[in-house]
Amino acid sequence: RAAAARSVQWPYCRKHCSYCSFNKYVVPAVDEAAVRACLVREAQTLLRLGHVRSVTSVFFGGGTPSLAAPRTIAAVLEAAAEVAYLPAGAEVTLEANPGSADPARLSGFRAAGVNRLSLGVQSLDDAELRLLGREHTAAEARAAVEAARQLFPGRTSLDLIFGLPGQSHEAWARGLEAALGLCDDHLALYQLTLERGTALEAQVRRGALPEPPEELLADMYLSARTALAAAGFHQYEVSNFARKGARSTHNLSYWRAEQYVGVGPGAHGRFVPWGEGGRQREARVQTPHPDAWMREVRSCGHGTRRRAALSPLDQLQEVLALGLRTDEGVTQQRWGLFSPRLSLEAAFGAPGEARELQERGWLRLNGRALRCTPAGLPLLDSLLPALLCQLRRRWNAVQEEDGGGRDSR
Repeated sequence: RAAAARSVQWPYCRKHCSYCSFNKYVVPAVDEAAVRACLVREAQTLLRLGHVRSVTSVFFGGGTPSLAAPRTIAAVLEAAAEVAYLPAGAEVTLEANPGSADPARLSGFRAAGVNRLSLGVQSLDDAELRLLGREHTAAEARAAVEAARQLFPGRTSLDLIFGLPGQSHEAWARGLEAALGLCDDHLALYQLTLERGTALEAQVRRGALPEPPEELLADMYLSARTALAAAGFHQYEVSNFARKGARSTHNLSYWRAEQYVGVGPGAHGRFVPWGEGGRQREARVQTPHPDAWMREVRSCGHGTRRRAALSPLDQLQEVLALGLRTDEGVTQQRWGLFSPRLSLEAAFGAPGEARELQERGWLRLNGRALRCTPAGLPLLDSLLPALLCQLRRRWNAVQEEDGGGRDSR
């Protein structure tokens, strides 16, 4: 029997933000009782399938889960507790938009069992918020942060976005300074990604808005790291910064390639379905559309739309790509859980791409871990293909030595 984190998706929003490509739905009315019943049933079904005896953390994402009633959050937590143990004090995070984060509502979430809040502030500038299509104002964001810090002291995180079309370095610096004067002990900074199919991407593609230059984006990121370090924040992941030990244990479970069960429309999961006779970890995706998902949950107990068994090499590639995002990197202890035959040193210590990246000062390998250096971390996306290529070569060499077949993935 296993431990796993749990991610719960609430797919509904009040409006479509101009940059967002997440699985979300804007509908005239939500049958919350029906959604709640299906979230409860699917949570219990999947925890049983994974033989999960202990839930390490819970994250309510979306969509806009702060639009759900606190009793829905409570019901999902209580139902899961009937199947698996959720230790007292385990991190239970809820994503909230400032427009649905008034003190009474936040108090209801705390009473329901939420003990950490992730606020989607995104910007403290009204013009930027309008560009992003957010429903809240800068003043509402400030009020929401103050209310959240009263109710969740030391456990309130703010999300900020940089690299907006037309945003100057000075405007970003001012916004970050304002956030530092307001925030608690955790910040997540995300570079805007212009996703195909979003209103903002379409405006940039047709020339109505300028695409931010890569050099400017790099400067924004590096200057933000410097400002946050000066304010006492430690960067523990590409986009995440904490002080006073306020790291997100739930997100760390993703980056450490631990098991997690995804519940709700469009949720993703990684776990071994022992209850179905499975012996390999699977990548699972739940049916994205809420109505279709509810029909499947009522019929089968869960709404898994896609599932794929992950080979040992698949899992190692995930361990590498996710672990290098963090300050702890990929530890030999964790690597060894997935690769008893091929050590980190054997995979990346020999002459090859990894050695070259170490010589350039972007990667560091010792007997205990493989890490990106501070200089290499912003370049991770461009470094990974070479490292994955080297891993596949070394993996296939070991398989051939053992008499097994090659893996071309």
